[in-house]
Amino acid sequence: MIILGAGASGLFLADFLKNRNILIIEHNSKIGEKIKISGGGKCNITNKHVNYKNYYPQSKFVKNTLQKAGNKELLKWIKNKGLKVYELKKGQYFFKSSDEILKALTPKHKIMLNTEIIDIKEGFEVVTSKGVFRGKNIVVSLGGKSYKKLGASEKGYEIAKKFGHNIIPVKPALVGFTVQPSEAWFKKLSGVSFKAAVSINGKTFIQNILFSHRGITGPAILNASLYWEKGKIKVDFLAGKKIGFFLKNRHKQIISQLPLPKAFVKEFLNHISVQDKKVMFLNKKEIEKLKLLENYEFAPAGTFGFERAEVTKGGVDTNEINEFMESEKVKGLYFIGEVLNVTGELGGYNFQWAFSSAYSAFLGLSL
Repeated sequence: MIILGAGASGLFLADFLKNRNILIIEHNSKIGEKIKISGGGKCNITNKHVNYKNYYPQSKFVKNTLQKAGNKELLKWIKNKGLKVYELKKGQYFFKSSDEILKALTPKHKIMLNTEIIDIKEGFEVVTSKGVFRGKNIVVSLGGKSYKKLGASEKGYEIAKKFGHNIIPVKPALVGFTVQPSEAWFKKLSGVSFKAAVSINGKTFIQNILFSHRGITGPAILNASLYWEKGKIKVDFLAGKKIGFFLKNRHKQIISQLPLPKAFVKEFLNHISVQDKKVMFLNKKEIEKLKLLENYEFAPAGTFGFERAEVTKGGVDTNEINEFMESEKVKGLYFIGEVLNVTGELGGYNFQWAFSSAYSAFLGLSL
């Protein structure tokens, strides 16, 4: 058997199949390059609350895969490896260092690094920069298009297409937004961050937002980007509170009563053409303008792109993949991890998917 790619999903599968004769082919000089830098070097491996609704698109395919191996199974695997995780953010589990999980995932199998995959011919003949290899089964775990500097490519999609698979168009996800001229004031706030509620397509994320010289980012925005195609998103800068809750003292200035960074309030007031003044001097029109803090809508110009995206949405159409991650078009051909059209929210969901999809493939390969 040949596993193409030594990222998270490929390495999990190799660990599950530790007693099988496997060749792993990886074009980077090291395994798990993305694992090493994830979660600020601590690898956000999973979440306390994992549900198929944390994935885009929501589907029975994802639901069934998580039921076979969810966060409990992943946490048990971690414990069995003698490792510990810590809830460093609410509901999010991290290691002390990504090196711990990388060491645990280092395969005992034969692995070829710095090896480019050139072609896959019928009969599962894999043509590489270091020779031709044959396998009874081929597992494609080549990830998505994000993080090109870590060797990301579209090779996984190219292989899928060659064998007749449909590819859902790929786009950057968990990524910041660039802005239209109407939101140019965002760029003046570069570095300002606070908690807000960001809503899109029935989803609301109450997390930090971060203004940047390119537009807006931060966890709430990254999550919203997973569900954004085009059109507007809504930001409640007061994170669920009403403007009247804060402007109670009629004798104090607006800026002194809002629980937001003063730099933000100053730019916001300038944007809506309202002067900072005592609340008692606000007219009805100005009060209505201030209510935009609760319900500010804007249409992003675009995203920061694949170079800044944490993951890729889109990929191999799961309608053509069975419950064991095997192609329904070509027997013996498997797809796992990010190469599939399954993308999780921020918070450990994508490493969870790497584990869960690899486990389903393991079950299929063990039949």
